[in-house]
Formats: sequence, structure tokens, C-alpha cells
Amino acid sequence: MRYAYAITTALLLGGATASLALQPGAGQTAQNDPAQIAQVAPRAGAPNSFADLVAKLQPAVVNISTKQTIVQQPQANPFAGTPFGDLFGGGGATGGPPVKREGAALGSGFLISPDGYVVTNNHVIAPGAKGASVDSITVTLFDGKEYVAKVIGRDPTSDLALLKIQASSLPFVRFGDSTRARVGDWVLAIGNPFGLGSTVTAGIVSALHRVAGGGPYDRFIQTDAAINQGNSGGPMFNLSGDVIGINSQILGSAGGGNIGIGFAIPAEDAKPIIDTLMKGNSVKRGYLGVGIQPITDDIAAAAGLPKDRGEIISRVEPGEAAAKAGVRVGDVVVAVNGKQVTPENSLSRLVADVAPGQTARLDILRNNAPSTLSVTVGTRPTDDQLAALAGGGDDALPDEGDNSTQTAPASNPLGLNVVPLTPAIARQVGVDANVTGVVVASVDPSSDAAQKLQRGDVIVSVNGRPVRTAADLVVGAAAAKAAGRDQVLLLAQRGRNGTQFIPVKIRK
Repeated sequence: MRYAYAITTALLLGGATASLALQPGAGQTAQNDPAQIAQVAPRAGAPNSFADLVAKLQPAVVNISTKQTIVQQPQANPFAGTPFGDLFGGGGATGGPPVKREGAALGSGFLISPDGYVVTNNHVIAPGAKGASVDSITVTLFDGKEYVAKVIGRDPTSDLALLKIQASSLPFVRFGDSTRARVGDWVLAIGNPFGLGSTVTAGIVSALHRVAGGGPYDRFIQTDAAINQGNSGGPMFNLSGDVIGINSQILGSAGGGNIGIGFAIPAEDAKPIIDTLMKGNSVKRGYLGVGIQPITDDIAAAAGLPKDRGEIISRVEPGEAAAKAGVRVGDVVVAVNGKQVTPENSLSRLVADVAPGQTARLDILRNNAPSTLSVTVGTRPTDDQLAALAGGGDDALPDEGDNSTQTAPASNPLGLNVVPLTPAIARQVGVDANVTGVVVASVDPSSDAAQKLQRGDVIVSVNGRPVRTAADLVVGAAAAKAAGRDQVLLLAQRGRNGTQFIPVKIRK
């Protein structure tokens, strides 16, 4: 089971109470007035038993297991060649030859055709550790029969995979319409948690279009049906027996157990991807070639932008679709083809839904003025191709007490000491030679900047104005204060592709 890994310790929620005096409007009735509830209450018998429904659906749910080989490089013995060497395993200075060991992983899946096509999560069949490789995948049916599975296709971005086993006349289930799911609907989750075998849990839809922080395409169905390790890839059913989701992640405690928050990939998102994989094709998504950030309260305050509207462009890749269309760093994209950019419908997601080669209309705010751009959408590279290039060290930077450090005037409004970006420093901190700005040499630990910037970061602009010297930072801070703001919005770059907007409070 893949976790929403930002939560690694037990979750504790504190309660608070407040008293409000409410005056109902004339003729208004309570939401839970008996006459109102009688019209929407669950139909008689629906919550009493799911046994007949489970008997029909359970045979189509399978267990998926993998055998893996994990190659580990032993750690070097720091005492090799000394009289103490044997006390630490006897390995050499390089750690000795690689060590191979066997590994395994368990998950769930479900049959979508009588001839053996199986849907699951990609992470269920992916290597479980660094240096691991998957040797075989086994699908075990509800009746205990085992089959060796072949991978037909996989899409790591959506965490979906399609397998095939050689069999016929198998029980199977079909995808339903997840767009009709509502918060409060009953759902069933069937899978193989902790390797215990087929297990059924029930709950309700707790939320829709939930963003769990796992990536730009997150938009899950949240449920309180018990989902645990091993449930990954299993189906979520509604009371009509339709697959409306694929159980994918859990938000768990330190022990990894269920706390009533599970996430499923909606069928509306999964089915088109599975259909594409079944045809032997790879999944292609639209791509702009930009770095983006949500408009946080701090960014909105520092830049004078409206809250909760759009996403701000922090980087534009040369030669990609956005650059060709004239998109600039600092533009705020508020809509794509008329669809608003929101936390539930991110810019990445909306653009991904546009077929590569098609034209998309971007509604933007540039310097807080509305504008429209037309962009011919490109093809999104693979996740590996998008991996950020690692930055270098900071050996070319002066020592923090060096006289070459350009300390801002005595007021030092941001708490930053900077130096000009030279070609030598650019190579050391891992930025392109064409980047201009100043480099952070040190940060006052008592400043707000100390929580957000570090030595070696390159400051490119302040409130949209280019920065070449420490004085430019002072001027930017003064302009922000004159406009009634207590923060500036810095565009900073960390490494080759780590550009982002950072709001920094001005010291009093």
C-alpha cells in the first residue's frame, strides 16, 4: 500500500467548541427535519447486509504477489586495514562484493475481462527498494488458482498498471461512473490486506476530488472504509456493484494501520488510461514546460494577488510550448480552456487533459492585469526525463565572513548577505550560465528568510524586478513597504531546475 508519506507519525486532532446564536429564516426548516430526511434516507435494508453483493463481486478480486531480487552494496568498513577491522564485519574499505537477497511484495487487483486482464496499482508490481528488480508476478484467484502474469502496460504517473494471465471464462467486473458518486454514499472495498486473503470492508465516500499531496494529478475519492497495506490495487464498489475507484493510498499512523482515511483513484480517471494500455499504447499527456506554484496566502500578500485563484509560473523552459506562446515567469494562470485552476483542478492536470498538438487558451494575470494566450500543447516527458538535475556545491562562494560578501545596508531588511553570480559560482551551485542574479552567502538566523532560503540559493528577482546587487533587494523591500506590504516576493533558484517564488517578510 502506498502511503501519503507526509504523515509519518500518529495523527492527533484537537477539538474546539464555539457557541453561535442562529436565527432561522422565515419558513426555513432544519436540514435534518424528519420530513426532509424521510425523502433521502437509505432505502430499507440497504445497510443491513452486503452479503449477496459481496458474493457476486468477490470472485473477480485477485491477490497479486511479486518475487524480487534486491542487490545491496555492503557499507565500507572504516577500520579496514587496522587491528580493529574484524570487529566491524571484516569488510574492506570499499565494502566488499554486492549482496543479493530475495524480496516479495503483496497487493490486490481485479479482473476486467473473462480472458484474464487484471487492473492494479503500478506500485504493487514495481521494485520495492533501491537496487531491486522484479523477477515474477503471480495472480491468485479467489478460488486459490495461481497464474503467472505478464505486464501489458503501466503508467507510473497515475499509479496504474494492466496485467494479463492466460485463462478463460473468468469472473470479471466493469468500471462504473464515478462522477455520480456523492459524499455519504456507501462503498465496499475488497482486497488482500496484510496477506490475510480476500477481505471486505464497508464505509462511505468521505470526500471527492481530494488532493493527497502525492503529485500534480492527485484527485482521489476519500473513504473511511478500512484500507490497509495489501489493499492497493483492489476495487472500490458502490451499492450497484460498479467499480468507481481503485484503492491506492492510505493516510496512516506511525504503525501503518488504518485510521479511517483511504484514497481511491476515480474510475473516470482510471478507465481511459486502462483502455489506452489495453490497446498497447502509452499514455500521453499535454505539457507546457513550466514550473508552477500555488498561490499561498503569503505569496498573495507579497505580490498583491487574489487568494485561491490560479497558479503562478516560477520557471519557463526554453523551447517548450509555454515559451513559444509567450508565457513569462510571474504570470498567474487562472483558467485553461475556460476551466478554473483550483487546488482540485491544478494547472498540470488541466493541461494534461489536452491532447498533445492541440491548442489551449490560457487566461492569465500579468502584473495583475488579465490577458489571454493561445498555446500549442506539447507532450509531457516521462517522469525520469523530468527528474531535476542535481545542483553542485558552493565551494566558489566566499566564506560567510569574507569581505567580498555584499551585505545590504545597515538596515538589512531581509536578513540576506549576497554576492554577485559569477560563472565560477554558477557552476558550483549548479545553475545555468545564462541565469542572472545574486547568490545567498549567508542568512541571518533570526530573519524570516532563514526558514526559506539557504547559502547557495540564487535570487533572480524581487517583486518581478531583476536583482543584480544587494542594493536591488533593499530597493525592492522599500517599494513593498511603500505599497503597504510587509513581505517581498523573491524568485529564487536552487540547483538547475529548482526555481520557485518565495515570500519573505521584511524586518522591522
